[in-house]
Amino acid sequence: MGGPQMRMLSGFNHNIRFRGKVYHVQTEDGGKDNPRIITHAFQEGAILDSVRTSYADLLGRPDWQADLKDRMKAQHLEEIRRLMSGDIVPPEGDPGDR
Repeated sequence: MGGPQMRMLSGFNHNIRFRGKVYHVQTEDGGKDNPRIITHAFQEGAILDSVRTSYADLLGRPDWQADLKDRMKAQHLEEIRRLMSGDIVPPEGDPGDR
């Protein structure tokens, strides 16, 4: 298998305090055998939202890892924006959603 070895890139993790609650946003690389960017928004360990985006189109490019890192960052920041704008909310009945 010629060429440099392709490894998973380390992702992004942020704790966000919003409306008296702490949320965690995590973005990770699925690896070349599963070329997806996976982002989850959590509250107290429960997944509130998930976004999965393929990056198979990048794998043949010379600077694919740099392009992947840019896409991961953009997807991560978009999930934080959605959380802060109220697009992602805790389940009904949670006192933190008022």
